[in-house]
Amino acid sequence: MDRISTGQAPIGRLELVSRQLDYWVTVYRRTWRGTIITSFLMPLLYVAAMGVLLGGFIEGDPARLEGATSYLTFVVPGLVAAHAMQVATGETMYPVMGSLKWAKTYYGQIATPLRPSDIVAAQLLYVAFRVASACGVFLLVVAVFGIFGSVSSLLLAWLVQVLTGLAFATVFFGFSATLRQESAFSVVQRLVIIPQFLFSGAFFPIANLSAPLELLARVTPLWHSVDLTRMILLEQVDGGQALVHLGYLGVMTVVGWWFAAWALTRRLAL
Repeated sequence: MDRISTGQAPIGRLELVSRQLDYWVTVYRRTWRGTIITSFLMPLLYVAAMGVLLGGFIEGDPARLEGATSYLTFVVPGLVAAHAMQVATGETMYPVMGSLKWAKTYYGQIATPLRPSDIVAAQLLYVAFRVASACGVFLLVVAVFGIFGSVSSLLLAWLVQVLTGLAFATVFFGFSATLRQESAFSVVQRLVIIPQFLFSGAFFPIANLSAPLELLARVTPLWHSVDLTRMILLEQVDGGQALVHLGYLGVMTVVGWWFAAWALTRRLAL
């Protein structure tokens, strides 16, 4: 393990990451009230509006709903996957920009034995916690409806959301660390986040799209998460396809993590 000498006993990298725990606990204690509506209430309102109310007018045909017996069981996996994406990107856009441009938190941290990679690791672990808690509450509330029968499927779907969150968070952390102005975030929201939310299979099968748009949807990371989450919750897992989805999200996480560490290192060195 790479270690740092402070003039006394050498400090391991894992210890340097863990020493940031107090900071992130303090951040969450001071901000959790502001996340209640966006992280917990709004997704459930989406389920009520789209799955229950609108779903009452849609025939539950498994042949047209990718194996789901009702529109509610079809839409919930897509909504929880989209929620993981939104929480992760929300935690790695303005918060990263703020720590570089306004609060300059990273500059204070880098004056200690912390490396940029240690800062990235600690913040991404915090994002994983945020995604895990938000999606965990989502799935527990939805389980009350009795639309998914297996506890193991809920647990596996929850783990997929954590991986989804990390896949998006790593890439967006790196992207945010390269920016000088926050105006790019609104462009990304309109051209990347919202189109994926609407057209990656969360609300309707992507087979309903034209052939070019269906192909485009299939290469988006959110579609891989939506399809994997849906097959797990419906307990209709295609092993080969599931491995493709996991591989896609896993590679995105690894490459994105390297990109985030590289981008923050470069930015702090300027």
